[in-house]
Amino acid sequence: MAQSVGIKDVARVAGVSVGTVSNVINRPDTVAAETRARVLSAIDRLGYVRSESARQLRAGRSRIMGLLVLDMGNPFFVDVARGAERAARQAGLGVMVCNSAQSPGEEAEYLSLFAEQRVRGVLLTPADATGRNIEAFRRHGIPFVLVDRVAEGTTECSVSVDDVAGGALAVRHLVDAGHRSLAYVSGPPGLNQVRDRRTGALNALAEAGLGPDSLHELPTERLDVAAGRDAGARLLGLARRPTAVFCANDLLALGVLQAMYAAGVGVPDDLAIVGYDDIEFAAAAAVPLTSVRQPAVTMGALAAELLLEETEDTGAPHEHRRVVLAPELVVRRSSLSAR
Repeated sequence: MAQSVGIKDVARVAGVSVGTVSNVINRPDTVAAETRARVLSAIDRLGYVRSESARQLRAGRSRIMGLLVLDMGNPFFVDVARGAERAARQAGLGVMVCNSAQSPGEEAEYLSLFAEQRVRGVLLTPADATGRNIEAFRRHGIPFVLVDRVAEGTTECSVSVDDVAGGALAVRHLVDAGHRSLAYVSGPPGLNQVRDRRTGALNALAEAGLGPDSLHELPTERLDVAAGRDAGARLLGLARRPTAVFCANDLLALGVLQAMYAAGVGVPDDLAIVGYDDIEFAAAAAVPLTSVRQPAVTMGALAAELLLEETEDTGAPHEHRRVVLAPELVVRRSSLSAR
């Protein structure tokens, strides 16, 4: 195994002290240009990479931010990560991205890992509906910001979209198109987002004078395409099939669309479909998908900025904020049937 290059090796090759090398790395403006160039040349020649763990021990704080999301297979969370990484990089930090895969157990393990690594802070989309994982993590004193979830108390910041309004946008659009019998492919019932979108859907039905029995709910264990296909098969088996379906995210909607295509059911003429998130694949589907857009990149960036504000050494007390963004309905062919 090749021996790692240390700061003493750089100092020896450059003919300077260890302190001078440290100044070149951390405070380059304090070192004369000729000396700085000699040290940088030695660093380049030796392939020296400074030890972040050693630097963290000396500085007493990490340059790593944790990000724990529900499903990295969902392009929505990829966009959230892009926004967070962009904001973190501008502040000189890196992002450690982890995927709970919608599992409270895996979420707990990754939160423990973040605590062991003493990350600067964590951006978290919770998978555990009980809140026990968050309570256990809170004991470590590491700041965190909730993403795609509204903070219920005043002990942390959050960035989310108004999912009640988003659910209402989707179903109001379908009702305005003449649909009176709808389905909601909802995902795991323990997720706040799923419940809030259902609440919005019911609100829109009530506005139109329709009762909750106008919405047939089809829960799924996961929020992916395979779960959408399964929900589509169940939808096809209903004695009285709804004429429109609202899905809790776009992956579910794409799965329903696949199931309808395989069964020869026309979209949107036989069944209108609306998704949620407006991921890139929504517009590129065989039948372009109407969807409720969430500004995912903006959500990730805002969450990272809130975490950076909280962890800066300004001496001023940090005021926790709940940022709630407005959703937007993007209408495409999947819901434009003539009724």
